[in-house]
Amino acid sequence: MRILILLLLILSVAGCKSPEARYPVSQNSGSYIDESVERNKEMIAKEEDYIKQVMGENADTEYLSSADGFWYYYNNKSTDSTNTRTPEFGDVVVFDYTISTIEGEAIYAEGDKPTREYSMDKEKLFTGLRQGLKLMKEGETVTFLFPSHKAFGYYGDKEKIGSNVPITAKVTLHEIKEESEPETNN
Repeated sequence: MRILILLLLILSVAGCKSPEARYPVSQNSGSYIDESVERNKEMIAKEEDYIKQVMGENADTEYLSSADGFWYYYNNKSTDSTNTRTPEFGDVVVFDYTISTIEGEAIYAEGDKPTREYSMDKEKLFTGLRQGLKLMKEGETVTFLFPSHKAFGYYGDKEKIGSNVPITAKVTLHEIKEESEPETNN
């Protein structure tokens, strides 16, 4: 009987030990993220090479390279020397646009998208178009060639543009309205 009591006493003391942290069986070194970054870099390089190839096939068009990682050309450039204003943060711009594949097949043709009023950098708009509008003046029409990461990226637009699709957007900027001060009641 004493042995049984002694055994129960030893087991109860051993059972009171504080719990130890359990470590994961495997540790992730971040290799999946590194591989993903490499895949994205390769994809972007391939898209940019393809866009440059398409531009090379249109030697009569003067393409400009933006500092933001896309290309563009003027369909209609303002020749008015007094028209120097480009949109700034908070300005409301009124514009129309079409979207096509890099090869020129229409995705959203003229009239598919309504004329848009957009408050610069205060509303949602895909990155490339937001950056492209900042290069334009009233009355200009510009065609932009966007790699997919400047367009609709991995998710597409959930309608007609799929995953990782580079696009061409032809944009006409009709008007730039200065950001108005909020009205105050005295």
